[in-house]
Amino acid sequence: MLNGKKLKKLCKERKITAEQLADHLARGGFDKKQALSAVKNWQHGLDKPAAKVEDVRRLATAVGVEANDLTRWHASYRWAPISAKKAMLISQLISGRDVQDAMDILKFTHKRAATMMDKVLRSAVANADEQEADVESLYVSETKVDDAGVRVGTKRWIAKDRGRAHRIRQRASHIHVTIEQL
Repeated sequence: MLNGKKLKKLCKERKITAEQLADHLARGGFDKKQALSAVKNWQHGLDKPAAKVEDVRRLATAVGVEANDLTRWHASYRWAPISAKKAMLISQLISGRDVQDAMDILKFTHKRAATMMDKVLRSAVANADEQEADVESLYVSETKVDDAGVRVGTKRWIAKDRGRAHRIRQRASHIHVTIEQL
């Protein structure tokens, strides 16, 4: 994924306009108007249209940096069998930390959500390593936990005395981790 904040910061430092970046993208399949619209969206943090690997490479050459400097890596665990409130406590522990520090914290945290968060973090690091990023200089830029509702396939009612029934709500969540290079 393209890191819009870094792109905007580098463009401001090097005094490169969105039109100049659009010229570099226009050669890659976009026409001039679409490229300008895409660059402006990316600078504002929107990922529409989604930036492809070739687009990131073209932007990096236009700004004068490596492609990994403009990239962030993402991993997610959809329908994790834990409530969002419980997973949010663990996600707040690692947000903004170095990846190795975050893994150490998760290793020694005695909560069920810590193992789930550790798997997602390791997946994001593997995604970065696959694209030849410097694994030692990665940090957790964002963690997000969304409520996914009631878990699929769970009983909705439990039988009680005198023909009554009580509701069972076993919640699920979506865990998202994003890492960046320093």
